[in-house]
Formats: sequence, C-alpha cells, structure tokens
Amino acid sequence: MSVDEVKIVLVAAACAVAVGVVGLVAAWLVRHRSIRWQLGLIVVVSIGSVLVGVVAVSRMMFISRHDWQVVSLVAAVAGAVAFVVALALGMAISRWSEDLRRGARTLDAHGSYVADPRGPSELQALSEELARTSERLEESRLREARLEESRRELVSWVSHDLRTPLAGMRAMTEALEDGMASDPSRYHRQIRAEVDRMVRMVDDLFELSRIHAGVLRISPEPVVLGDLVSEAIAGADPVARAHSVRLAGSVEDGVRVTADPAGLSRVVGNLIMNAIRHTPADGSVVIHGRATSDGVEVSVRDQCGGLTPEEMTRVFDLAWRGEGARTPVPDDTGVGDQGAGLGLAIVKGIVEAHRGDVRVENVGAPAGCRFLVRLPV
Repeated sequence: MSVDEVKIVLVAAACAVAVGVVGLVAAWLVRHRSIRWQLGLIVVVSIGSVLVGVVAVSRMMFISRHDWQVVSLVAAVAGAVAFVVALALGMAISRWSEDLRRGARTLDAHGSYVADPRGPSELQALSEELARTSERLEESRLREARLEESRRELVSWVSHDLRTPLAGMRAMTEALEDGMASDPSRYHRQIRAEVDRMVRMVDDLFELSRIHAGVLRISPEPVVLGDLVSEAIAGADPVARAHSVRLAGSVEDGVRVTADPAGLSRVVGNLIMNAIRHTPADGSVVIHGRATSDGVEVSVRDQCGGLTPEEMTRVFDLAWRGEGARTPVPDDTGVGDQGAGLGLAIVKGIVEAHRGDVRVENVGAPAGCRFLVRLPV
C-alpha cells in the first residue's frame, strides 16, 4: 500500500470516528425517544461519516471545486433518501410496537390476546409469546375456578357428612343415657362405626392438606407389586362381599417397583374401594399389574357404566363424587356411601409425588371404567 493510500485510510478513519463519537452522544440524548428517530440517527451518522471523509480526502487530493460539489450533492441526496426510508421504517416499527403495547394492555385488562402476524420476525415472535401466555393464563383461570368450586363443594359435603353421623350419635347416646336403647351393644357398634368413618374422613383431609401444601413425604423402597395388590384385595374383600361384587386380580411374576409402600397401598386401596362403590351388585372389579418398558402399570377396572367427557375431566378433582350411574343409593352396609369425594384426589396426589401418572378411560362389554396408574421403576 502506497503512502497516499495510507493517508487516505487514516483520514477517512479519523473522520468516521469523529462523526461516530458525535453520533453516540446524540444517540444517548435521544435514547428515550421513538425508535424512528434512532433509526434516522443511524442513517445520518452513516452518510455523515462518508460525506465528511469524502470532503477531507478531496481537500488532500486537490480535487476541483466542481468535482467536490458533485460528490457532496450525490452523498447528500443519498443521505436524504436513506433518512426518509429510515423514518418510514421507524414509523412502521413504532406502529407495530404500539399495537403490541395495546395488546399487552388488553391481556392485562381482559386476560386475552390474539397474535398479530405483522412486523419483523422478532415482533411476531413476541406477539406469539403473548398469545401463548394468554392461553396459559386462561387455562390457569379455569383451573383456579374449578379448584374453588371443588373447595366449596368439599366444605358443603364434608359439613353434611359430619353433621349426619354426629346427629345420629347424639340420638344414640341420649337413648343410652335415658335407658331407652333396646339393644345397647348394637348402639355401641354403630357409634364405633360412625367414629371410624369420621376418623377416616379427617385422615383423608389431613393427607390432602399435605399434598396441596407440597409437604407430602414419601420413603421409596423396593416393593413386590404382587404382594401389595394381594393385601389390598384381601382388605377390600369383606366390603366387596357385602356389596355382592366379585374381586379378581393378577400381577405378572417378579414385578417390583421402587415406591413408598404405605402410599402405594393407599393408591391401590382407594381405587379398589372406588370401583366397588360404583359397581352394581353382581358386578366385578378386576385389578391387574404388569411391567412396562419404562416402569410398572396397575389397572383397576369396574362396571360403573362409563363416564361422560365432562366427568372424565373432573374425576380426580377435589370433592367430586360423580352423577348418574356413578352415584348409587347408600345401602345398609354403608358401601354405597360416596364419602367426601377425596379418595381419587388423594390417589392423584400420591402418584404425582412418585413422578407417576394416573388416568381413566371408558371400557365396554360390560360398560365401565379403567383407572391406570403408571409409575417409574
């Protein structure tokens, strides 16, 4: 590179740096102004650095005044056109950003937002993210509304379920105190049964409070699935016999799972009792356990008559107790009693604490439901 070329490069660089410094100062001054002014400033700095460099170099090269004016006019016209284009682009971006801001205000006020496909890809991506946020907020509101409804139902049903046995026990204790009971031992057994029922309800409420508070503690250890299912069936068999329901179960040999024994036993027991409660007399409940590629699966099938799509979405909700075919009339054994609707909510909480999944599906011939619990090994 010749000496003249080196001088030209140095002069052009010095001019560009000087204009750039002035541009940075101006950019700091307009940093809070609209983006269209900032885009215009970028164009002014770019053209200005070229123009100042051309003027300085032309002076060094002793270019004629006419040639210098031609070069300056060309640079000035190009700068003016670029400045107008930058302002137009800045106005468009400002308008698109204003639309986004109005959409964000709508999201804040009404909780809904529709994605706008206009503007550059960055603004479109931001608009799509706002739309996804709107969808998540709507889902959260629906969950919150459903949870609040479940809480109200829980308070109502638990109050009713506690008031009824308490009224019965008061009447029986008054009869015993007045010596009016014809069979005191029978009254004692009934009082004990009602107390046990209320204790189970309080235990369920306590378990749910720990689940919802996130303080449920599990102690995983290797569990033989066949032994656990057998114990659950043996515990539920007297209730099934009283309700004229047949219990059957099978588990593949050698299936083991790492889980909290008490928690998993409660899951299987609650599912079996729920199936018995909603299966008509002379029906059957079938339990099956097997190993899968990524864990184990326990299924409990009943003959409840099936669930509607709406009931499918609510079956694990707190205090939900079903309608129609899933609400049998209580019998003398108490098996038909619906309880407070806490059993399946507890099942879901314990399964999720094990990083597992529980779901329900309708099955046919005869019509019923199958609850599937999947747990990692």
